[in-house]
Amino acid sequence: MIEQVILVDRSDTAIGQMEKMEAHEKGLLHRAFSVFIFNSKRELLLQQRAAHKYHSAGLWTNTCCSHPRPGELNEAAAMRRLSEEMGMECALSYGFNFTYKATFNDGLIEHELDHVFFGISDDSPVINTEEVESYKYVDLDFLLEDVQRNPDKYTPWLKICLERVIEVVKVD
Repeated sequence: MIEQVILVDRSDTAIGQMEKMEAHEKGLLHRAFSVFIFNSKRELLLQQRAAHKYHSAGLWTNTCCSHPRPGELNEAAAMRRLSEEMGMECALSYGFNFTYKATFNDGLIEHELDHVFFGISDDSPVINTEEVESYKYVDLDFLLEDVQRNPDKYTPWLKICLERVIEVVKVD
């Protein structure tokens, strides 16, 4: 199956769709989502991306992320991908969205309007090794310090939205 992404304008209005790799080659703005799952200790579940991923391979990132399919609601896509990548199910709540653009060494460009969802679960992940190399739970203060000390270990989108994630989580 050829994966399609939803092309959007800056207001998140759908303006078309395109094959995922082509959108990343051209750097066109498209819809995405990121899921952040916390346990009851308020630790964030991070995943290490699989070593063979087309970009950001082996880097640590939020619990899961991807793109909704054409016609799929963002929350439904986030729940689907949480199950596919981490083997987990839990209620998700919408947090915020942000737009970013990052260019990778292989020439691909992530230009995404990223919708952020939060969830709480103490379930252990059952990772899909096609997508995920490893996982760990981390304290947010430690994560923020480690991202600053070792930025090359983390995905661009995590580094961009982490402070906002911390703001939202600390308010709850």
